[in-house]
Amino acid sequence: MKSWHEFSLEQTELAELGKQMFLQTRTHVGLAFLATIRKDGAPRLHPISLVFSRDRLFVFIPSRSPKCADLKRDGRYALQAFPPADNDEGREFYLSGVAICVQEPSIRQDIISEAGINVEQYEVMFELFVDRAMFTQLVARGTPDEHPWHRIWPTTDQ
Repeated sequence: MKSWHEFSLEQTELAELGKQMFLQTRTHVGLAFLATIRKDGAPRLHPISLVFSRDRLFVFIPSRSPKCADLKRDGRYALQAFPPADNDEGREFYLSGVAICVQEPSIRQDIISEAGINVEQYEVMFELFVDRAMFTQLVARGTPDEHPWHRIWPTTDQ
C-alpha cells in the first residue's frame, strides 16, 4: 500500500495521467466515482469530490453518509475518474486501495486551507492509499481494429 506521493515517485507518468483525469477543472479538487463495500458485502457507488494536497489524496465525507460508514468499517475502495468531456480517445483512470481516517485537526485544517475548499465540521477526512492503478485508452477508435490499451500498476496481481 502506498500513499499518493509514494505511488507518484514510483510511477511518475502513470500518476500524472491519473491526476490529469481526476483534476479536469480545478487545481486541487477533482471528481470521481467512489466504490465502497456495504455491510452486507454488496458494492456501493457514489460520485465524490476528491482533494490533492501535499502530494496526498483525500476525500471528505459526511459522517452520516453510508459511504463513510462503509470506509470506517472496511476501508477498501475503488475510484474511477469521471470521463473527460472531450474523451475521443476513450481514456479512463482507476485506483483501488484502502482509505484511512485522518483525525488530526491541524492536518485537516492545512488540507482545507491549501485546497481552498469549504468543509463542514461533521465531514470525515480520509486519506486514500493506493494498491492498484490502471490507465486505459482506446487504440484505433472507430475502426474494426479498435481495442483498449492498458497501463497497470503493479504489473502483476499481488
